[in-house]
Amino acid sequence: MDPVQAAPGVYEGVANVIAAVMLVIEFGMLRQALARDQIRLYVAQSALISVLAIVIAADRNLPDLYALAALSAALKVVAVPLVMRRLLGRSVPDDGDEAPGVSGSQTLSPATAVLAGIVLAAIGFFCFGALKIHGPAAPALALALAAAMMLVAFGLMIVRRDVASQAIGFFSLENSISLAALVVAAGLPLILETAFLFDLLVAVVVFGMLIRVQHGRSESLSTSDLTRLRG
Repeated sequence: MDPVQAAPGVYEGVANVIAAVMLVIEFGMLRQALARDQIRLYVAQSALISVLAIVIAADRNLPDLYALAALSAALKVVAVPLVMRRLLGRSVPDDGDEAPGVSGSQTLSPATAVLAGIVLAAIGFFCFGALKIHGPAAPALALALAAAMMLVAFGLMIVRRDVASQAIGFFSLENSISLAALVVAAGLPLILETAFLFDLLVAVVVFGMLIRVQHGRSESLSTSDLTRLRG
């Protein structure tokens, strides 16, 4: 007779639900036409990362994660969206319409992009699930969903031709990496965990400069004209 499997714990269940919701939000980013709507979805996705850190801190008695959750929320939920909105605000005309390159920058139709995202998510989910990584410290489903989310974030960066959407895609890619790190190695020292946020700060600076330079040169955020720089 097969042994009776224990019911999943609270932490594992919460981690799986949060990972699934984050993946759904990633598909929402892929479908949205306006970068401002993508920013709102990124805020929700980042807030879920902080919630997961609080749940893990309470479940495993890791007080350092409370500080990480607060720092992550301050940076990803408040600072990064504020910077992106200010940069986009400078490229919006007085009539309130989106500037060229912010909307209508898809290389694929929204339906086709979502279908491509589903294929990428399936590849990441099943390939990572085949690695048989499991255990109470690393929920297999949450890790597979994090891998699926990484590939969808890459897809978002590929199918969009404006700097703002590509920046949001990169930031959401960092969220998927943070999700995987939390469920695999939540017990890392706080100094190492916060070091991962340094890459996000560098990315914000780099994409901020790209947005300002690109809009200053062509009054657009579209990257399609950058193909002329190829030798």
